[in-house]
Amino acid sequence: MSEEMMDYTPDLYELEDEDGNKSSFELLDAMEIDGEQYYALTPYFGDDADALLNDSGEVVILKSAYDEAGEEFLLSIEDEEEYERIGKIFMERLEDMFIFEEEEDGCECGEHDCDCHKS
Repeated sequence: MSEEMMDYTPDLYELEDEDGNKSSFELLDAMEIDGEQYYALTPYFGDDADALLNDSGEVVILKSAYDEAGEEFLLSIEDEEEYERIGKIFMERLEDMFIFEEEEDGCECGEHDCDCHKS
């Protein structure tokens, strides 16, 4: 493993959903558009090899807001048009930053010997 990888420390956020469940997320990218701050995050599994193998590659896109005390918090983007526009920009940026593997047979299940497309 390269020294650069050994020195890597991800930017982690602990997010709480509407049911009070807490999960860790790693920051992939952040950007400001039209005066608003947006974040692209992915679930963080640390050294949990099983979780990493089963990771769906989910990307969560959140918008920054501030409470009365001036503390920043992240919230879901409710407007569908805004979400689609920001999501598209993030995905283009992430494609430039990361290498995504394409499925050889076009199957989304990820298995090489699956029965998904066999008749």
